[in-house]
Amino acid sequence: MAYTIEQIAQALGATAFGATDITVESVAEPAVAATDQLALAMKPEYAEQLSQGQARAAMLWDGADWQALGLEAAIISPRPRFALSGLSAMMDPGQGWANGIHPSAVVAEDAELGENVSVGPMAVIGAGAVIGAGTVIGPQCFVGTGTTIGQGGFLREGVRIGARVRIGDRFVAQPGAVIGGDGFSFVTPEVSGVERARQTLGDQGDVQKQSYARIHSLGSVWIGDDAEVGCNACIDRGTVRDTRIGNGTKLDNLVQVGHNVVVGNDTLLCGQVGIGGSTVIGNNVVLAGQTGVGDNLFIGDNAITGGGTKVLANIPAGRVMLGYPAMKMDSQMEVYKGLRRLKRLFADVAELKKTVSNTVQSD
Repeated sequence: MAYTIEQIAQALGATAFGATDITVESVAEPAVAATDQLALAMKPEYAEQLSQGQARAAMLWDGADWQALGLEAAIISPRPRFALSGLSAMMDPGQGWANGIHPSAVVAEDAELGENVSVGPMAVIGAGAVIGAGTVIGPQCFVGTGTTIGQGGFLREGVRIGARVRIGDRFVAQPGAVIGGDGFSFVTPEVSGVERARQTLGDQGDVQKQSYARIHSLGSVWIGDDAEVGCNACIDRGTVRDTRIGNGTKLDNLVQVGHNVVVGNDTLLCGQVGIGGSTVIGNNVVLAGQTGVGDNLFIGDNAITGGGTKVLANIPAGRVMLGYPAMKMDSQMEVYKGLRRLKRLFADVAELKKTVSNTVQSD
């Protein structure tokens, strides 16, 4: 769909300059933008590439001199990247799926589908499921028995949602996401070497061969409004109570959330984060890629971890952590600096030993 520069600016709450009646059909990076595309030159270094493309209009940063950049029109926002959220929604062409219920879809007779719900090819909706108005269930998706999904949801192809899961409004799930699989809960008839090692910090005691018995997951999963789950991410159902994901929380691709975990509101779990069972994570937390969190821990509100951090103990609210084991980021950086100095330190010590040895011999 095509929009004028003025229409885009009004929709984004931004300011339009120049020939605001110019029409654009899509967006592009500055170096490759065509005349009918809006160039995204939201930083001065990006704007340097405008001369390589053919864009007549661009989205720029606050204070940019759009005329000096050779443009005929511009959209200027005090926070361009935030404006990009609305702009990308306007320009998204979607997946091209047809509306309505596809003939190959299997929908249980007692399932309740709200107004304007779409169900794609080969999708399955189980008995007693409730799907809110305007929700799109993509091709080959599965929605389990008694599961509820709110209004305006969007399930990409191949999403799997187990029985009795409860999900709020405007939920988004990317391809391959699995919600409501059983938790990883197993137990041995007698105390195992793993349990002893954990209690003693390393001593397994007299190890005996034992088989593991499965603990069934009787709880389910509860997800609030405006949540999103990335490709091939997994949220396990609880053992007795539900695993819970708060409003506005976003899970990246390949995130694993264990059974009984509670995640607060507006928290970001980035790619390959893994969270052990029964851990509680607060509001507005950011766990960077490949952060690992042990079981039965607590992470307070507004905490942040750097990439690859391994959390083995509770983290207070507002703390910024890094490393393995997780330490305050500034302390961890000092450790890194010390490691980089080790080679020089060894050389200095060797030289001192040589000097002392020579002095002793001369005496």
